[in-house]
Amino acid sequence: MPPTLSSRTVVPRATRMARPARRQQLVRAAAAAFLERGFDGTTMETVADHAGVTRMLVYRHFESKDALYRAVLGAAFEQLDVAFAPDATESEAGVAGRLMAAARSEPDAFRLLWRHARHEPGFTADFDAFRRQATAFALDLLTPLIPDQQRRRWSALAIIDFLYGSVCNHLDDGDPARDHDFALHLHWGVVGMLAAWQQRDTANPGTL
Repeated sequence: MPPTLSSRTVVPRATRMARPARRQQLVRAAAAAFLERGFDGTTMETVADHAGVTRMLVYRHFESKDALYRAVLGAAFEQLDVAFAPDATESEAGVAGRLMAAARSEPDAFRLLWRHARHEPGFTADFDAFRRQATAFALDLLTPLIPDQQRRRWSALAIIDFLYGSVCNHLDDGDPARDHDFALHLHWGVVGMLAAWQQRDTANPGTL
């Protein structure tokens, strides 16, 4: 007697990922590959290997390595836009808390954006545009605190480097469970810098 339908062993078919999910998987695999090997040292085959897919599948989503690199930067930009949207949830750690949340969402893309994109000739303009936007945001926040235009710009650039560089360092080997504590640490570091800059005229220039 042939086996009934209920008694047969059913082998499930491999689950096909929806296009947005597959694209996100490839972008994250590319971010890891570019971070590890640089733009010139990474091929579409490398990205495919990182993602566990075929090179042909990568090409179905991205026409070139340039497009893939720019998509990685776009993933970092998108998380920053979400974190700093006007209706975003306020963080106890202020700007540092929002930045840490954005970075943790796409850690490899974030580090690629801040540390490496500026050194890749094809993407220097992307980084420069991003840095101008970050600087404008910082300058706007500092306007009521530091009236002098030149000092305000110095302060904005210093804070940007401090926050983005520190967050990248934490992403390298920091404990994700302590992201909030780390963001608070950065927040109070910025508060300290601002307090020192605001009081510079009364401070003893011979002390640290």
